[in-house]
Amino acid sequence: SIIVLMCLIGFTSLTKYCYERKTNLENKQLLSKNSVETPISEEDENEIIQPEIVYDGLTLDELSEKLNRSLSSTISGYGSLFASKSIELGLDPYLAVAIVLHETGCSWGCSELVNQCYNVGGQKGSPRCGGTSYRAFESLDAGIIGMISNLSRNYYGIGLNTVELIAPKYCEGNTWAGKINSYIRSIRAK
Repeated sequence: SIIVLMCLIGFTSLTKYCYERKTNLENKQLLSKNSVETPISEEDENEIIQPEIVYDGLTLDELSEKLNRSLSSTISGYGSLFASKSIELGLDPYLAVAIVLHETGCSWGCSELVNQCYNVGGQKGSPRCGGTSYRAFESLDAGIIGMISNLSRNYYGIGLNTVELIAPKYCEGNTWAGKINSYIRSIRAK
């Protein structure tokens, strides 16, 4: 029916139509051959646009921002490091931040342990911080990574993966778990 229609329009119009169509197709092929970019399918485009959910229904950026809303003083702005290292090692990032907030007072102003020795979780070991039994780190990043790695290796790694299971090994007091859970609730709510 298209050919009949073209015949009615006339041979000249049909020739012109075919030539234009052929030229357009050749141009598209030439562009795709010489193009640096590869066309993206709709499926690929959706994957690119949709950021990966990493924890609690949040993307890594959203989780980092959520954690940053709880971090202040010396550790302000370190939500991205807490989020990425916790996710990498399979830890609850809220738990890691809650321990830091409780152990080093970083919810209002970090302790001297953080400010002088970059120890964010009250970790013991060597090299020692100022003659104490607490460990000194070379930078705040190293202290945060060390604390999260310690949780991964010495707690999660042996099946202690809830506040209640971690509490007896991490702290002698019997109110520690309740305080950490309170911090976790606060972090989630922000």
